[in-house]
Amino acid sequence: MLKKKKSPSGVDTVENAQQEPDKEQPWKELGLKEDEYQSIREILGRRPTSSELAMYSVMWSEHCSYKSSKIYLRQFGEKVTDEMKKHLMVGMGENAGVVDIGEGLAVTFKVESHNHPSYIEPFQGAATGVGGIVRDILSMGARPVAVMDQLRFGAPQDPDTARVVHGVVDGISFYGNCLGLPNIGGETVFDKVYQGNPLVNALSIGSLKHEDLKLAKATNAGDLVILFGARTGADGIGGVSVLASETFGDEGPTKRPAVQVGDPFAEKVLIECCLELFQAGVVAGIQDLGGAGISCATSELASNGNMGMRVQLKSVLLRDESLTPEEILMSESQERMCAIVPKKHLKDFEKIVNKWEVEYSVLGEVINEDRLYIDWGHEEIVNVPPRTVAHDGPVYDRPVEYPKYQDALNADSSSKLKRAENSTEIATQLMELISSPNHADKSWITAQYDKYVMGNTALAMPDDGGMIRISEETGLGVALATDANGKYCYLDPYEGARQALAEAYRNVAVTGAVPRAVTNCLNFGSPENPEVMWQFKQATAGLADGCQELGIPVTGGNVSFYNQTGDTAIYPTPVVGVLGVIDDVARRIPSGWQDDGNNIYLLGTTYDELDGSAWAKDLHDHLGGRPPKVDLKKEKELADLLHGAAMQGLIEAAHDISEGGLGIAILEASLRFNVGARLWLTELMERDNLDLTAAMFSESQARVIVSVGREDDVKFQALCEARGVPVLRIGVTDKENQAVDIQGVAKLELEGIRGAWVGVLAGLY
Repeated sequence: MLKKKKSPSGVDTVENAQQEPDKEQPWKELGLKEDEYQSIREILGRRPTSSELAMYSVMWSEHCSYKSSKIYLRQFGEKVTDEMKKHLMVGMGENAGVVDIGEGLAVTFKVESHNHPSYIEPFQGAATGVGGIVRDILSMGARPVAVMDQLRFGAPQDPDTARVVHGVVDGISFYGNCLGLPNIGGETVFDKVYQGNPLVNALSIGSLKHEDLKLAKATNAGDLVILFGARTGADGIGGVSVLASETFGDEGPTKRPAVQVGDPFAEKVLIECCLELFQAGVVAGIQDLGGAGISCATSELASNGNMGMRVQLKSVLLRDESLTPEEILMSESQERMCAIVPKKHLKDFEKIVNKWEVEYSVLGEVINEDRLYIDWGHEEIVNVPPRTVAHDGPVYDRPVEYPKYQDALNADSSSKLKRAENSTEIATQLMELISSPNHADKSWITAQYDKYVMGNTALAMPDDGGMIRISEETGLGVALATDANGKYCYLDPYEGARQALAEAYRNVAVTGAVPRAVTNCLNFGSPENPEVMWQFKQATAGLADGCQELGIPVTGGNVSFYNQTGDTAIYPTPVVGVLGVIDDVARRIPSGWQDDGNNIYLLGTTYDELDGSAWAKDLHDHLGGRPPKVDLKKEKELADLLHGAAMQGLIEAAHDISEGGLGIAILEASLRFNVGARLWLTELMERDNLDLTAAMFSESQARVIVSVGREDDVKFQALCEARGVPVLRIGVTDKENQAVDIQGVAKLELEGIRGAWVGVLAGLY
């Protein structure tokens, strides 16, 4: 009988795995199912080494593999027509989507979640969320030019909400400001359903020339695999798996920090270093190191290029020499990139990284073989087909079940709620809404972000969409808006997802830009709950169908599951980001009144739709019924009208009507530049058969308020008629009279409105 050879270093080698086939392994503790573990054994023809087991466990996790969502995400590609693809340079499957915007320029944009880390450690969780999404943009060959954030917190008065809010906002502002990137918009929502599961979704956008596009592929045998940037440490080990709690060995620390620690100054240097490497043409492929660290970067680069790699793990530069091979593979330390560099360019590569004082190490090289070999010194610890790690993981068709509560929820309409009996009650409710945390001034948050650094911000919060100039020569720019309404999605996930798309689309349209592409971040509860999977199935179908109707493609995104406390899941919250293009940012349209004596028009039709509204939820603590109907044909007609009017210079201001209805929209438009207005609603109520409550607070879709100079009235109304968009004059701007005077309701002084609106969040936090 042969004597078993022990590894000199004590690590679990491939040879050990062959000699000790029945050794017990902690597959369950690492989040793998028994059948998944058996699949790994079948793939390898033996038990995995501990390093291989770590790699598979993290790469087959929900976060990395999308194993519960893949079957639904495919429809985003399947429902894309050739017409929708005409501006799409890179779609789903890469680090970020890339869209042609003309003039030989392109933009890349994406939104991702960092929800769970931001609850555990709000500051670093949010900060590294920004850092990670920025590196995704960088890895496409683009210069990051802006960021946005989409935040959901728990009940505003809960003490723990203060902890999370302060940490998240500080983390976002710290990292983004240090990078020198403008934060141009987003949203902040409070609801007790997010108490134990705040949502921190970060978006970034970058610009590039067509020829500068880079992909995460290793395609040439002999090219070098180089890790550069920050050293690898113990922070973030197993951040996307259960590996965060324990190491594999008996020695060394048994606890590792699950949340990554970010260094924005290191990332800023890394960005400039990468851009110079791209410009010099010395990089053949590149991948950032985010979830799953080196495991992800090496397996994905090899798999994407249909090649293999041989890597020496001892070449990795460490901050902590006690790290085991498994921990080095799993570490999610920030500010790191993995480049594929042809050998002939190594000296040029070294020259550039040395100039920027960025550390690097050559880990190995690309091989023309379907294997990823990772060695620890002279010992082989990983020998796997890279595609089985990176792309061919398990795919689940999870059980789907119509929620038991759904029929009763939809039957519980807001029609039973007591409506205002007089104008005094309406005015009181309007002031209560504008001073509630969800509708109050968010400048306590946004003032902590630098919105104008780099000098190319054309629009930012509190405008409906953010806008960045891409070409300083021609003024070519892009607008971005992100939206989600968890309440609507809870009532009807299909319609709710379409509404999120419609609102983001509309928020881009009101800036004067033409919507062109979509990204999304799908935040849901546990996929092991059949009712949650029903919500997910409905929401993804609604979003895919909606994009097809509007003729704009999904370019990529993110899925975040397990957002629940015990058995209580968050509202299904699909965040939708829409990107639009504007030929000259000088033609941008702000969201507030600017001049005196302009006519105010309401575009679109108002229906009695109060279910799921701010009026019902924030004022009456009621959520039930059916959300407002979405008509994407009308949304498209409205967007086309707004673009046509912007091109002719007919619109002075435009603001979409969404949460809080017409009443909140009017107050926000007046507060934007401190310009009052006189308004009348009688004709609207008669035309659309509404009572005063519905006229003020209905959240019917495909509606916008605009202000138009009197000299352009005839042209504007003719344009509306030609485009088939309902138009009704409901008021006039009044700069001298510092008030919002709604005939038959109330005259609300701007000073009083602002006093109630400003300082709400600062008072809470």
